[in-house]
Amino acid sequence: MYTPNLVFVGSIPLDFILFALTLLGIALFHKYTLQVALTGLAVTLVYKIAITGFKTGVGVAGFAGHLGHEWVMLANLFALLLGFSLLSKHFEDSHVPDVLPRVLPDDWKGGFVLLVMVFVLSSFLDNIAAALIGGTMAHAVFRGKVHVGYLAAIVAASNAGGSGSVVGDTTTTMMWIDGVRPVDVLSAYVAAGVALVVCGIPAALQQQKYSPIYKQGKRHVAVDWTRMGVVFFILATAVIVNIVTNLHYAHLTDHIPFIGIAVWAAILVCVPIRKPDWTLMPGALRGSIFLLSLVLTASMMPVEQLPAAATLTALGLGFVSAVFDNIPLTELALKQGGYDWGFLAYAVGFGGSMLWFGSSAGVALTNNFPEARSVWLWIRHGWHVAVAYAVGFAVMAVVLGWHPTDKVKGGAQVSPPNAAAQQQNHSPSK
Repeated sequence: MYTPNLVFVGSIPLDFILFALTLLGIALFHKYTLQVALTGLAVTLVYKIAITGFKTGVGVAGFAGHLGHEWVMLANLFALLLGFSLLSKHFEDSHVPDVLPRVLPDDWKGGFVLLVMVFVLSSFLDNIAAALIGGTMAHAVFRGKVHVGYLAAIVAASNAGGSGSVVGDTTTTMMWIDGVRPVDVLSAYVAAGVALVVCGIPAALQQQKYSPIYKQGKRHVAVDWTRMGVVFFILATAVIVNIVTNLHYAHLTDHIPFIGIAVWAAILVCVPIRKPDWTLMPGALRGSIFLLSLVLTASMMPVEQLPAAATLTALGLGFVSAVFDNIPLTELALKQGGYDWGFLAYAVGFGGSMLWFGSSAGVALTNNFPEARSVWLWIRHGWHVAVAYAVGFAVMAVVLGWHPTDKVKGGAQVSPPNAAAQQQNHSPSK
């Protein structure tokens, strides 16, 4: 493996400075996020090709090798962002969101219950789909006026719901593939449940004050159950393919974008039954290219190792995930070992909710609500997300404590390095 020839400014690699400038540009020029992201990608790419090289080699050949490692993840993400945009429109056109106000409480508790629904959906769906469905429901029950703070809470609920399930988030699926047992990430729900309450109640109160829930809903609305069947078929296909490939074809998941192919196959199969709204594609395409630009730029950063696995390290990874793609962070943590996987799953899963571009769910949702594409507005009105992250993490640390667990690959246990020492150093009694 080639060692990149890094250029340092002080003690900081120039790669990180270029990435930080890209993120700063996105924060300052939120009306031109796509242009800023593409410019940052281009500058970083030219710098890496011409000067530092990649782990896979130098020049264009090195970049080709890098893409060889990343293309499946990028292809899956691209397919899901586009496909789930069509799926959320199918859900909207089924008229189920129009009748939701009749069953939800008619005060702030209705907004909170909706967030709980997103949380539950995300436990077995991809968090992108859960966030988009949540946004569609919110648009209907709040008559098109959705508060930025509530949008942040929808993203947080979708990321929280997926954090304790190996089929609910890309990062937890990666852990499963690498030998982390599903039960070892289940503990993330302790923190995620607390975080949902801490951010969900203020967000629901914000939304109720901004635009109260429309209790009556639309009268004389007939639900299109055939279109709902299409929604369920697409989601079921995604879940089943995800489970089957991870159980039986894990060795191929680095080479074939199974989940993206499955979602689009299901969409196309259903075209004769209910035609998708293809007019959504240009907007979804712009949002997808934006996120892929950030993910690809982040993947080129020289993150060779993380600090020693510990409670504070996991806490910090959550804040880093708000600006740095959580997939390479998770990959590094898996290689390093020694983690309590529930803590890690919660941190890298929920942490990205603190900024709108910190997770794929946030990018997908802001495609439909572009007014939320402002770092300042997201932090100002979605302040409760960062508070919820810290409170949820603290509760989990106090209640459960830090317990590193082994991975199991090929029927053999793979112990984390110095697990006994870590257990002693980070036990609740210390």
